[in-house]
Amino acid sequence: MKTILLAWGAAALMGCGLASAQAPVTPPPADTEGLSKGEAKAVREFKMLDFNGDGKLSRTEVKLFPRLSNAFDEADTDRDGFVSYEEVRAFAAKYRAERDRAKQQAPAAPASAASAP
Repeated sequence: MKTILLAWGAAALMGCGLASAQAPVTPPPADTEGLSKGEAKAVREFKMLDFNGDGKLSRTEVKLFPRLSNAFDEADTDRDGFVSYEEVRAFAAKYRAERDRAKQQAPAAPASAASAP
């Protein structure tokens, strides 16, 4: 799942342009200075996948990445058929929160089991 988040962070789907009635797209930052290592990597990967440079990812642009394709509908929260950089960030934050919650709920392995006779 970590791969999905990193790929979404970098992915911008190729495809049709936005209809003129849609809101403008907020592209990923041009400069990665001040971002964490993971955020900077996500920006680079998003830009790499944004084949047409429109600042969003289409189903066509992520088609070669099955994990991204499978998570597309969940990440496309405004249901416009594209995943914006902001949607990617929100998807990544949601995934991290779920992952952290699962880690906290996982039972700790007994430390004394290894030393038992």
